Amino acid sequence: MHAPVSRRALLAAGAALSVGAVASHAFRGTAEAQQKVAQAVVKYQSSPNAGHQCSTCSNFVAPDGCKVVLGKISPHGWCTIWTPK
Repeated sequence: MHAPVSRRALLAAGAALSVGAVASHAFRGTAEAQQKVAQAVVKYQSSPNAGHQCSTCSNFVAPDGCKVVLGKISPHGWCTIWTPK
């Protein structure tokens, strides 16, 4: 037969799982943030270029974000990774 598990052992195991879950979530958030690039890297500008602007880019996330570029993005801005929707 198996020995009964103490309440203390159960609480310790639960705490370890909780810490692991929080660490995993924090790492995932950090990894996602690291995948974005700085505005300077893609030569972001707050005005359109040759009729292209962020609001018509497939990476734009309304109202002021981007799937690829860090920071606030103007819907009227533009960068070198502009991709049509």
